[in-house]
Amino acid sequence: MSSNKPYSQSGDLLLHLLLFPFGFGATLMPVSISVIIPACNASAHLTRCLDALSYSLYQPFETILVDDGSKDDTVAIAESFGIKVIRNEKRMGPAFARNLAAKQATGEILFFIDSDVCAKADTLELIRDHFDSDPELDALMGSYDTDPYSPDFISQYRNLMHSFVHQTGAVKASTFWSGCGAIRRTVFQDHSGFSEDYARPAIEDIELGYRLVRDGKKILLDRSLLVTHLKKWTFVGLVKTDILDRGIPWTELILRDRFMPNDLNLQLSQRVSVALVFLLIGLSGTLAVLNGIYMLLPLFATVFLMLARWWGEIGNYQRPRRAMAILSFTIVCICIIAYRHRMYGLIPPLLVTPVLLLLRHRYNQSGKLTNLHRWYGIFFICCSVLVAAYYLPSHHLIFACFAVVALLALLNSQFYIFLAGKRGIAFMLCAIPFHLLYHFYNGLSFMAGVTRHYWMAATVPPPPPPTGPSGDEDPLNQLQ
Repeated sequence: MSSNKPYSQSGDLLLHLLLFPFGFGATLMPVSISVIIPACNASAHLTRCLDALSYSLYQPFETILVDDGSKDDTVAIAESFGIKVIRNEKRMGPAFARNLAAKQATGEILFFIDSDVCAKADTLELIRDHFDSDPELDALMGSYDTDPYSPDFISQYRNLMHSFVHQTGAVKASTFWSGCGAIRRTVFQDHSGFSEDYARPAIEDIELGYRLVRDGKKILLDRSLLVTHLKKWTFVGLVKTDILDRGIPWTELILRDRFMPNDLNLQLSQRVSVALVFLLIGLSGTLAVLNGIYMLLPLFATVFLMLARWWGEIGNYQRPRRAMAILSFTIVCICIIAYRHRMYGLIPPLLVTPVLLLLRHRYNQSGKLTNLHRWYGIFFICCSVLVAAYYLPSHHLIFACFAVVALLALLNSQFYIFLAGKRGIAFMLCAIPFHLLYHFYNGLSFMAGVTRHYWMAATVPPPPPPTGPSGDEDPLNQLQ
């Protein structure tokens, strides 16, 4: 797997030498590939990642792993596979690690994947075929598949959303992705690689993609180039990543380059969805001011019941007792408020829900959960939502809220249908509140990014322009 030979078969070299004088060698010589993996404390998934590469149909290829200051067994695992390992004594970030590996790579094509990603057997073959058949192709990116390794709801939802975004993206890509992305080594070097301004995993790949597009480079998105994501997401980690490592720096990049393509996460439907979510919050807040905040209780109960699929995993949490205490406290609070304001119909669904969740967890663990049980659960959730809607005030703002929700559902209908088809209706219902929350904090990220961009522009002086190439103030001349 770690061989540096650039030819997939031993006879290719001899054939190339014989035919090169006649002009045929360049078309017969296959491209060589270097796989680059940055890793920091990656022992949990690294074995699966490297083992998947060992089953590649394309052989041989070079594999380089850069250990970015790991404190676990990352280096030992990598060395057991016989691949090339480069070590950083302290953590420098994935951009630095990838650039360091690229400088030592011998392949004509650099293929970047993460240490928590498993390539398919045909992944490298697809990459080779793309670059062999299209000499003008500069970079290529793929997609996560629809079978992420971690079975919990948050991880499934997050990875399915990422897969959907890439599967519906434009074939002529507007950026680059280092989770499963290949680029010609000469192009990578000509553009100085990834920006090392990002010390954490952030948007260094997107930033490189923007520079490639600006220079007219050809980047393709191949929806059949699939990899499996192994990462287990948590709710806090998801929100933190989306805001601090994606939303804010991406906004600053958009303002820097004045470039916002109608593609991937930046599609027009997603921008409109962000505005509609803020409009929905404004209408709900106005309704609470006019009729009392307790009138939002049916809406809160509705969201709580839609999240039943998430709460149903309570037995799998790291601290199930604490999670159960939070769930019980929430239910008791809603029931007390509902009783005080005579919304009696909200109480039975809220009390029955924990029992159904425990039963679902028990039967799901034993494999006895049938389609009949699933449809019963969906029917129960839908009836509970209708009961909650009954207690909403008859006000024109309520109808405006329903109109906004309907428009949001229409704009994102393809995604919701995709989720229902892959994981079922209950999963889709649970994903909707998370998706609306995603649009909400994307809006907050955009506002924070805009504020930060213009604050930095006003307070940090721009770097002085170069005075070279022959002026006395040129640093190069001063050294002579």
